[in-house]
Amino acid sequence: MAEAEWGLRADPVYTHACRFSASSMVGAFLTTLFFSLSAIFAKRSLEAVGSTRANLGRLLFAGVALGLYAHSLGGGVGGAGRDWLLWSGVVGMGLGDLAMFAALPLLGSRLTVLMTQCLAAPLAALAEYLWLGTQLTGLQMAWGGVILFGVGFALMPSRSDPPRVRIRPIGFFWGLGAAAGQGLGAVLSRKANLVATEAGQSVDGITGAYQRILGGLVITLVYFALRELVAQVRARASAAEERAPSPKPPVRTLRGYLWIPANALCGAVIGVSCYQWALFTTPSGIVLPIVATTPLVIVPLAYWIEGERPTRRSLIGGVVAVAGAVALTVVR
Repeated sequence: MAEAEWGLRADPVYTHACRFSASSMVGAFLTTLFFSLSAIFAKRSLEAVGSTRANLGRLLFAGVALGLYAHSLGGGVGGAGRDWLLWSGVVGMGLGDLAMFAALPLLGSRLTVLMTQCLAAPLAALAEYLWLGTQLTGLQMAWGGVILFGVGFALMPSRSDPPRVRIRPIGFFWGLGAAAGQGLGAVLSRKANLVATEAGQSVDGITGAYQRILGGLVITLVYFALRELVAQVRARASAAEERAPSPKPPVRTLRGYLWIPANALCGAVIGVSCYQWALFTTPSGIVLPIVATTPLVIVPLAYWIEGERPTRRSLIGGVVAVAGAVALTVVR
């Protein structure tokens, strides 16, 4: 396939790194599927063992699983693009996720997801164009917009279905930060692959996911450790003032802890590996609109696994977004 068909810049090294076909879009679709499953399993693990244990367990399990592959069959922590992948993890999985956590109680889950998914794609496309010179065609941008419109229609709160929290303006700042983290993190992954290609190297998706998660792991671990410490100090102070015993922790079972590896495998292991695979072969401005359909893919999965009935808006928005994704796959 000629690179000119995709509007990529003429640099031969760069076009070699970005050459892709419709078949290379499989990574983006698999990312969407596994991220959707991860979201369902994450909900189960949060309910079973609490947010701190669920998130730390997910990251640690994923780090070990990805590391076993990377240090045996993959590239370990070496490679010309390693530093850019580490920074991708810091920006996307570290700072971006922390901004999303901050936005959730201020905007609610739907508005937070809406801002993150629908703003990350155009921010990434703009950053990749300005920095790396990747140019999307008019049709690609149009169908990407159709996908984001479908996602927005499905998730946008309405008078009949308002947000379940009191909206606070500062939440939009954190929502924008979450979108910027996801978008710029994707572009940094693209830069990592370009640097590796210029050095005559290649990076597989699993090794890329491992190096990326290392970048975000330290920041996330520090955040959750500090949050847990603050929560314990506040709980002790409150108990001392009221002179009442601390509340008993929820009952945790082995079955509850099993949701952690299920969440980690679908999200941070397989999902992120497919995400890196997609970004190594396809511009971020095309990958991210497809990944943005993750909240809509959750709808049928939640109905199948948990019996949660979809709304009419989610079905209509889902149809529009899926149609846009199919068109984006075949358009030139």
